[in-house]
Amino acid sequence: MYLLDTTHCLRLFWGVLEEKLSSLGRIIVSTSVIARGELIYGVYKSERIDENLAEIENFLGILDVYQIDNETASIYGKLKGEIINKFGPKDKRKRRNFKFESLGIKDNDLWIAATAIQYDLILVSADNHIQRIQGINGLKVESW
Repeated sequence: MYLLDTTHCLRLFWGVLEEKLSSLGRIIVSTSVIARGELIYGVYKSERIDENLAEIENFLGILDVYQIDNETASIYGKLKGEIINKFGPKDKRKRRNFKFESLGIKDNDLWIAATAIQYDLILVSADNHIQRIQGINGLKVESW
């Protein structure tokens, strides 16, 4: 089973992934409530809000959308801590003022990754920073 990040949801929406999905056979693709929020945010930045919202809601209706809960939050916190341990300053004193965002990893991406870990899904993302954290806390990543 696969969990699509926001970019891959858009690629599926635009029909770009049809050939890839056909080559994989009978699989289940899903997304996170976080990606759903990002997609709806994109709608509200557009000029045709009503039309685009209807299209996105229809599209999201064909996907399983995983929610976040207390377990997701625990996985998120552990994942973020493990990333700091691996890529952050080694000197514990420098960590006090360290900005996580300087690693180039956005919190929404971590929430999506935590969801993939929680449900043992393969995260589909082409983001370099997500590719870099593959394997941390059991995160599996593919790029289509």
